[in-house]
Amino acid sequence: MIPAIFGCSGPRLTADERAFFRDADPAGYILFARNCVDRDQLRALTDELRALHGRERLLISIDQEGGRVARLRPPHWGDYPAGEAFDRLYRIAPASAIEAARLSARAMALELSAMGITVDYHPPLDLRRPGAHDVIGDRALGEDPVQVAAIGRAVLDGLALGGVAGCIKHMPGHGRSMVDSHREMPTIRASAEELERDLAPFRALAGTARIGMTGHLLFLAWDAQNPATLSPAIIRDVIRGAIGFTGLLLTDDIDMEALTDTIPERSARAIAAGCDVVLNCWARMDDMAGVCAALPAMGEEALARLDRALAETRVAAAMAPEHAELIAARDELLALAGHAA
Repeated sequence: MIPAIFGCSGPRLTADERAFFRDADPAGYILFARNCVDRDQLRALTDELRALHGRERLLISIDQEGGRVARLRPPHWGDYPAGEAFDRLYRIAPASAIEAARLSARAMALELSAMGITVDYHPPLDLRRPGAHDVIGDRALGEDPVQVAAIGRAVLDGLALGGVAGCIKHMPGHGRSMVDSHREMPTIRASAEELERDLAPFRALAGTARIGMTGHLLFLAWDAQNPATLSPAIIRDVIRGAIGFTGLLLTDDIDMEALTDTIPERSARAIAAGCDVVLNCWARMDDMAGVCAALPAMGEEALARLDRALAETRVAAAMAPEHAELIAARDELLALAGHAA
């Protein structure tokens, strides 16, 4: 198995993709809006991917946080609020915010499971900071580490109740970024002592989350030469060490412009640094073939982490009937803070 998660070019696999994926045997796949037309089409696509590999518990993933980060949208799928809605509610009613986040995540997971999706790259545990770039912004679950960890745990619990594995991101923290790492490399100048605050939510959920994602940021306090995704020191000493994360460690999208060198070169550096799996989103055949050529087969430890990550996921035959009740209960709670459903 190749330690990579690949994208697909459209709503159906092309003949070239089908042959390539069968031979390459990647760890999994990521879906975007370009892959999601309606319910029947999307379930047919994920069924084909599972059949291609003969693995019922195949890692088929998506970025479905709610708000502006949502690949599945109305009218075919539900509407989910961004993290800011739960942040606002937490400030006046913490227990209600935690329950609303759990209900929302569970409803989201029921939709994803019915679509054959087993992993959601959610929740972000990055702390919101005034004046920082809005690449995180309203996606954040708050500014306080205790609050972010509490709501984040509820999201992980809700997703798991719906049969979907969550993923904490972007380790070791993206909230201080003054630029968008999709476009350029953020440089974080905070001291190691100041960064302890950023680590706190990840540390709190390190034993709960079975999947985590790195961020493409340069932390001068830890490694002035290599961004977190490509830094053996940060992965070993901070993510695996100070945070204590033992789950499956993915890169953020390896195509992002914060990184330099070719896609295969970046991918090889990420695996060598200690990431378990490279996320390669854009379904460019040349890049995917290059990644396969550059990477070793997935190691036993990484395979064991992948198995643990997917162990409790399930693909539902159809949408569970309680979905509407969960949404109604969530919206009743969010209304306490004036959030319009």
